[in-house]
Amino acid sequence: MKKDSFLKGTLIASIAIIITKILGVLYVIPFYKIIGETGGVLYSYAYNIYNLFLNISTAGIPIAISMLISEYVTLGKIDAKERTFKVGKKIILTFSVISFLTLFIFSDSIAMFLVNGIEGANKIKDISLVIKAISISLIITPYISVLRGYLQGHKFIAPGSISQVWEQVIRIAIILIGSYLSINVFNTSIPIGVSVALLGAFFGALGAYIYLKIKINKNKQLFETDENKKDNITNKELGKKIIFYCIPLIIISITNDLYTIIDQKLIIKGLYIIGFSADKCELISSIVCTWAPKICMIISAISMGLITSLIPHIIESYTKKDYQSSNKIFNQAISTMLLVALPLVIGIMILSKDVYTIFYGTSPYGGKILAISAIVCIVISTLSVMNTALQGFKKFKLVIISTIVGLLLNALLDIPMILLLNKLNITPYYGTSIATIIGGLTSMTIILIYLKKKLKFKYKEILKNVSKTIIPLIIMTIIVILLNMLITTGTNKLLLITKIGIIGIIGMITYLLLMYKNKGLIQVFGEEQINHILKRIHIK
Repeated sequence: MKKDSFLKGTLIASIAIIITKILGVLYVIPFYKIIGETGGVLYSYAYNIYNLFLNISTAGIPIAISMLISEYVTLGKIDAKERTFKVGKKIILTFSVISFLTLFIFSDSIAMFLVNGIEGANKIKDISLVIKAISISLIITPYISVLRGYLQGHKFIAPGSISQVWEQVIRIAIILIGSYLSINVFNTSIPIGVSVALLGAFFGALGAYIYLKIKINKNKQLFETDENKKDNITNKELGKKIIFYCIPLIIISITNDLYTIIDQKLIIKGLYIIGFSADKCELISSIVCTWAPKICMIISAISMGLITSLIPHIIESYTKKDYQSSNKIFNQAISTMLLVALPLVIGIMILSKDVYTIFYGTSPYGGKILAISAIVCIVISTLSVMNTALQGFKKFKLVIISTIVGLLLNALLDIPMILLLNKLNITPYYGTSIATIIGGLTSMTIILIYLKKKLKFKYKEILKNVSKTIIPLIIMTIIVILLNMLITTGTNKLLLITKIGIIGIIGMITYLLLMYKNKGLIQVFGEEQINHILKRIHIK
């Protein structure tokens, strides 16, 4: 195993995450066919609740461990670094068991909260069943994230990233094979088929755990410490420090899931108020909160790759009090996020109807929701990168304030925005997404103002980099729109895939070529990195 630089680590993590997300996007095509819209709604309920409890059970410990290990490696406190890992494992085991038992025991109550007062919605017992099925994964999944945090803190990005791919492959295999056999061979009910599919998360995590343990055991010499050289830090102090680092991370993680759960609850309520039937409310809610975001995963994958690589590097610079370097890494992270994500967002928005049809079939709501979901995704993804940087700067109070302000705005505006848009004869279910965008942008504004005032951060580099994308994006947009108008395919999925593939490749080449010509790529990634990539793909 080799330590990775910021850009190389970002590239490795992003590629692995993009592969994982692409697999995650592609499997839903056959899976959605197997379980149908009713199963899709149940799956959406279970996974959104699971993600919330997963974040509670991990409690930010993996990132806290990564942060502390990076800090202690920089300071040369090797013994404290290793004991941090051991203490973290004990803490997360406790959180995992509590979260599993809570979700399993109170699944009926959670189901009642989700659909209470909505006539014609899914049965409480069916929602409870799928929640119980997914809860089992909480026993092992949090522990995997601790192993990844340990490796990440040492700047070993590749093993953790590869383990994510293994986890996804195993998970998808269980989901597709399990649900198909259950529903089509053994003729079980849709809720049971969905429950079997949800067990894929457990087996995927188990596969990733085995891979990481083998990898760490084979490279023990990279992690061993001199037992005779002890640091003057007790395990109790380490435990307190992990918990202290975790508090803002818990709030961020839970808040991100609460965004989804609040939207899922309030969009059903809001649409029900203006006259939508219960089944349409649930369907639109599942598209907004689960199925459209799944297609946008490639955008969020970029932010996740940046976050994985960002933590050890930004902590190293901040621990050394090299604030100029911290500012540079922060600007580079945001610039990279926007440079890569903006063309993807525009492409998804223009081709949203066709893209949604490929994955889930024709829908009167899907294409419209997907278009605005792409905007939501880039806002939340950029905010995630900013929050990660703040954690590296130990600005925990700011993280908490900005996050809570954004969440409250989102919750307060959800139903009013639905009612307002309905009165203006604008698609009412856009209201939830607009509320999320407003909440996210408000949080980002608070962060940027604070960093400028307190750490004297400058953002000219971000503005300069983003300005380089304007003309390439405009030209790419015009080309994509024209090609979309010229190439007509109807609803045949194979033809739609071909059409989007052609338009996507032409759009991507146009954008990258123009960005290379105006030195936008070099400005963000550096000439050496760009030339290295061009040589690897035999262009230069």
